[in-house]
Amino acid sequence: MFLFNLITEAYAMGPAPQAGEQAGGVQGMIMSLLPLILIFVVFYFLLIRPQQKKAKEHKQMLENLKKGDKVITGGGIYGVVESVGNNTIVLKIAENVKVKFGKSYIAAVRSATDED
Repeated sequence: MFLFNLITEAYAMGPAPQAGEQAGGVQGMIMSLLPLILIFVVFYFLLIRPQQKKAKEHKQMLENLKKGDKVITGGGIYGVVESVGNNTIVLKIAENVKVKFGKSYIAAVRSATDED
């Protein structure tokens, strides 16, 4: 409580603000917000924008899946696409073994030259 009283008294002892200082107050407020704005811009270009680009590429890859494509799931299972639905995909992972996955769990399409 005593410390609060000292701080209050210290502000009370300052000179009275003059009319010209109000414009400097606005400028000072903008200057204090400038580092926060710069941090947001850096985060946007280093984190947010690349993540949005990667998500867009993944969505396009999922839309272009077709029968016969070799894919890798998010769990690391290699397979060949047997059929594609709206939200699901059937992969052939071995002879006479077919597994149904959610389409969003496909991580990558392998090139035709990749070995099994």
